[in-house]
Amino acid sequence: MYRPARRLADIEPFHVVELLTRARQLEAEGRDIIHMEVGEPDFPTPEPIANAAVEAIKRAKTLYTQALGLPELRQAISDFYAQRYGVAVPAGRIAVTNGASGALNLAFACLAEPGSEWLLTDPGYPCNRHILRAFEGRPRNIPVGPETNFQPTPELLRQHWQPTTAGLLVASPANPTGTLLALPEITALAEVCREKSGHFLVDEIYHGLTYAPQEVPLGDEIDAPTACAAGDDLWVINSFSKYFQMTGWRLGWIVIPEPYVRDVEKLAQNLTLCPSTPAQYGALAAFAPETIAILESRRGEFRRRRDFLAPALERIGFRVTARPEGAFYLYCDCSALAADSFKLAVDLLEKAGVAATPGLDFGNNQPERHIRFAYTTDIGRLAEAVDRLARYFGR
Repeated sequence: MYRPARRLADIEPFHVVELLTRARQLEAEGRDIIHMEVGEPDFPTPEPIANAAVEAIKRAKTLYTQALGLPELRQAISDFYAQRYGVAVPAGRIAVTNGASGALNLAFACLAEPGSEWLLTDPGYPCNRHILRAFEGRPRNIPVGPETNFQPTPELLRQHWQPTTAGLLVASPANPTGTLLALPEITALAEVCREKSGHFLVDEIYHGLTYAPQEVPLGDEIDAPTACAAGDDLWVINSFSKYFQMTGWRLGWIVIPEPYVRDVEKLAQNLTLCPSTPAQYGALAAFAPETIAILESRRGEFRRRRDFLAPALERIGFRVTARPEGAFYLYCDCSALAADSFKLAVDLLEKAGVAATPGLDFGNNQPERHIRFAYTTDIGRLAEAVDRLARYFGR
């Protein structure tokens, strides 16, 4: 009697998780594995956030909140947009969600019709297309590469838009490439979506983790522009996971076009009831000056890691073909070193004790040529990983 829904046939496993499982097995056997596969900051959640959550639990602030989140947290997020980006985003358009994944679930539950097609970049974060498919939408890939810095352009968007296309989802900074869209580029994509009467969703989960070019002195960091500045008809997704380093707390938010707020609220009431209450009280401390100071210091550390690792990998023979301006990834062309990045990733894990993510996880656009390294461990461990890779390749 095993009869899962037909859409399950289109939902693939997350290969990096399976590699992580094997890495854990090797560690249990006594092997030392350097983890460069999972997109999770290695820093603990800043202490002010943790303390605020503990205090809320002590005061029994653990009951359900409103479906769209604590009003004071929605206002704090609104204030953050005004202070950090100089953009007015009303608190009434902000919904606090169960992580960025929960935000994307609500967006696609609200917008995706059965059989409607949505344009996504290839390579791109794999779960996005599977979340869409779970709501009976159909992902349609736009292959992107070094010639457009692994981001879509208005020309590519028009080329791939079909009568069945319902909208576009982009990420800036992007996973797996770390590339950014400038505000004029976001605005140009938004104009095409409006021209086509389509929806435009922008994933900004890595906002805050953006870096100046390597030749710019440390400390002169940059903030990517938020897509909220490109119009109030965009859906903008963010999270407390990456910059705020609250991955396991499962808390994010979405900025919703005004006409859809009530629709999203109804969905949230039924699908999740509300986000985690202690996590929300903890997140209220995320925007405090002492917390931001901690986070900015850690952003500087991520940049130091990028600036160390990128040239070190290129000396071995990897090619960093995307400009890594954000997130904490290097998306490398490994075709000069191996014919199949999945086999290479397995071999590096088993023989060199280095865990990385093969391009297979990110789409169908030359996945065998690409492998992703996450610099989510300290520079000492990154240096050891580089030594192991050099020995593996005989360099």
